[in-house]
Amino acid sequence: MTLSRVLLIAAVVAGVSYIASWFLPLPAAAGIAWKGAGVGLLALYAASQAKGADGWLLAVVMAFGALGDVLLETHGLVTGALAFLAGHLTAIGLYLKNRRPLGAADWAVAGALLVAIPVIAYLLPPQRAGAGLIALYAAGLSAMAAAAWLSRFPRALTAAGAIMFAVSDLLIFVRTGRPGLDILPMGLAVWGLYFGGQALIALGVTRTLAGRTS
Repeated sequence: MTLSRVLLIAAVVAGVSYIASWFLPLPAAAGIAWKGAGVGLLALYAASQAKGADGWLLAVVMAFGALGDVLLETHGLVTGALAFLAGHLTAIGLYLKNRRPLGAADWAVAGALLVAIPVIAYLLPPQRAGAGLIALYAAGLSAMAAAAWLSRFPRALTAAGAIMFAVSDLLIFVRTGRPGLDILPMGLAVWGLYFGGQALIALGVTRTLAGRTS
């Protein structure tokens, strides 16, 4: 078994098993490390597969994701969001560098993602004071999802993963300020869509860069 496959399997195990940490009496540091391990291992998986600039850009995208996971717990929402935003901007560069031949329908879907995600994000928070900043972050998120749709990476993996990431963040905005929604099913949806999305992004990009079609 290759090192890259070991890292990928370890990433999936860490990301899925992180849910168990919610029910265990762990020290805070252990829970935070467990949270960052899934996407952190995806970053190592991407690095192990990297054979050029695009592969290393993917590793950076995943590394910013892992950093965001940790900073959300240690430094709060704004600092964590900045790390994720840096990852989105890096991903946009990667995706636009690898655009597919495009038609009107492709641009229409990308435009819909670009507009809908920030608008929905702006409307969701019950506390309106922070809605503008949330929409600003969501603009970067939507640009990442739109760029993924326009890229040559397989839409069933990379674009789907980017959209899952966006939906996960929108669910966070729904939950924020609504204590009644801070329940297990919501937590499972947020984490499952986020980590699953990151894993699909990593798979889609690495397989394409390696010249694999399946």
